[in-house]
Amino acid sequence: MKLPEFFEEDRQSVEIALERLLPPEATEPPSIHTAMRYSVFAGGKRIRPVLCMEAARIFDTNIAASLYPACAIECIHTYSLIHDDLPALDNDDLRRGKPTCHKKFGEATAILAGDALLTLAFEIIGETPTVAERIIAILREISKAAGTVRGMVGGQVSDLPSRACWNIFIDRKPRR
Repeated sequence: MKLPEFFEEDRQSVEIALERLLPPEATEPPSIHTAMRYSVFAGGKRIRPVLCMEAARIFDTNIAASLYPACAIECIHTYSLIHDDLPALDNDDLRRGKPTCHKKFGEATAILAGDALLTLAFEIIGETPTVAERIIAILREISKAAGTVRGMVGGQVSDLPSRACWNIFIDRKPRR
């Protein structure tokens, strides 16, 4: 799918910002940072962060500050993909044609990489260069959207029964 030119410009801005906001691989402990970066930079169109930036553009032409919540949203999205791929959930071996985080780094490191990306997302939002009231509002909205009550985690929990049926259907071992 070919995306509009403005989309590509925003995507590149997100890539540059993520490069700056994620800890370098060599930062202690390097194993977790390598796994985080492997998953965040595994490809993808960055649709969610670009949509965040476009929403900000509706209200203001200076959207530089929107890069922070946009990158936080991408960190949360990547965390969800890492956890979805785990053996206890979808048990996927590949994502975008590459080994999933748990296949490349082990299950424990993948769990921690996902947890670290979720935590980093809220740190990034906290660093957004805007007034405190706006940061608080962003934190509230994103934490609700990622949470259990009508949020992403709640949706994942709702999927558990269908995942169990799917595993039986495709003759996988039942999950614990």
